[in-house]
Amino acid sequence: MMKFTSANAWALPVLSGFFIGTSYIPFPPWAALFGFVPLWIFWQAQTQLKTVIFGGIVSAFVFTLIGFNWMTYLLHEFAHVPWALAGVGMIIYALIAHLYVPFAGMIWFLIVKKFSCSKSVSLGLLTLITILCEAYSLTLFDWNFGYSWFGSGIPFYHLAEIVGFSGLSAITLAYNLPIYLAWKSRHETQGKVIMSAVVVSFLLLNLAGVALKARLPEPDAQFNVLMVQGNIGNSEKLAAELGDGYGQAILGRYLSLTSNALEAHKNEKIDFALWPETAFPTFLGENLVPPNTYPAQLSQFLKNHSLPLVTGAYSVDMRVKLLTNSLFLLNEMGQIVPPHYSKTILLAFGEYIPFEDVLSQLRQWFPQIGHFARGQGATDLFNLHGLKMAPQICYEGLFAYFSRDLANLGAQVIVNVTNDSWYGAWQQPYQHFYMTLARGIEFRRPVLRVTNTGISSVVLASGDILQRSPVYQPWTDVYHVPYVKNPSPTFYQEWFYLLPILLWIGFFSLLMFAIKQDVRSDNSK
Repeated sequence: MMKFTSANAWALPVLSGFFIGTSYIPFPPWAALFGFVPLWIFWQAQTQLKTVIFGGIVSAFVFTLIGFNWMTYLLHEFAHVPWALAGVGMIIYALIAHLYVPFAGMIWFLIVKKFSCSKSVSLGLLTLITILCEAYSLTLFDWNFGYSWFGSGIPFYHLAEIVGFSGLSAITLAYNLPIYLAWKSRHETQGKVIMSAVVVSFLLLNLAGVALKARLPEPDAQFNVLMVQGNIGNSEKLAAELGDGYGQAILGRYLSLTSNALEAHKNEKIDFALWPETAFPTFLGENLVPPNTYPAQLSQFLKNHSLPLVTGAYSVDMRVKLLTNSLFLLNEMGQIVPPHYSKTILLAFGEYIPFEDVLSQLRQWFPQIGHFARGQGATDLFNLHGLKMAPQICYEGLFAYFSRDLANLGAQVIVNVTNDSWYGAWQQPYQHFYMTLARGIEFRRPVLRVTNTGISSVVLASGDILQRSPVYQPWTDVYHVPYVKNPSPTFYQEWFYLLPILLWIGFFSLLMFAIKQDVRSDNSK
């Protein structure tokens, strides 16, 4: 039976879960700087590993339920399971989604039990272990604590051009340590001094963010893009994929929305149009024989309007004879400009089955899960009359290394196409929205994001977000996007691995110091 230092001990992990869960998008980051403090207080009082682990599980379970309950909607909509079963799935997900929290507690507890280190070294290790476990956690969506600052427009987020949003997350977690110390000595002058230092330092970081934005170079070019959000329901998309006659209706909607927008903006020069992920309802490819007349209809429409287009569509990787989730650039003559781009970072259990290459039976057990070929990675840019566009599809916008590779190719703008129709209208669209646009601050390039159901918008290199689309409504808008023709690499782009290296050096330095303290303690006995 588990024993605790007080009858209300379990309230602390629950409180941490509440703090963390209500500080993540779409909530403001009101408790992000001290969300782990109650859990750390709980951990410090424990003498058994199992209570440390279970306390971490409780915190992670609570904040996952609060911050990621869209998983319930996803299971109902995507897997077509009843709501009750989707609720059970959500509970299972909440138990396993963020196991880095109990894992961090376990590693810290084992180290401090093994070595007789001082309180300060123990707390330093706890902080660094939590940061590293969060940074390397295996999650379906690569979220972190940095995004909430961007979501709330707090200038601190501009420091992402130096440390990335993963670095902002590390800084956010690091603030838990001085706030923990301030709380422990809250009745003493030392506690007030520490808390004052926390407030002043955070204000200075925000002032630094304002200064970073102010020093950005002025754009020296501009393009105009027509973005089209079709709001095609999942049942319609699935029927079109199965050849049940919805393809013409879907294509007709996109052509109609685009045509009407061109008419409404007939006095403006539109450089190109942008449609979402798999918006085109059948296959495209430089060497594919069209299965229907849709490609010819699209080509003629673009030629008639002298309109280039970037659109998502399915294609085929002829090397492995598998489908690809792809992105195409078509010129004003309606011709595909090679090479097209195929999605590289596939979504587990949506576009592939993990480990199916070594366990072929998995494909037989789960035939309903998509089976897509991977693209070649961030190796090519779209070039439209000198405008260098970095193509990425949906989920790929969450991975900073992928956008960094595109920026290193000389991209002037990042283009992300997405279908978020599986996730509902409250949490996930906003989370995914800010997480994708965050790449624009890290690499100081505009990001165009168009989705099937919203949220579609543009973020400038300055971090300013332009007009946002409504959710679950057909919509179009023309954006006038200023950009820099020859963008300079950001510090984060050039020194991408610097902060992780420093964190590991800090961890191993503290670990060695703990070992030395333990040796000295043994020698003095």
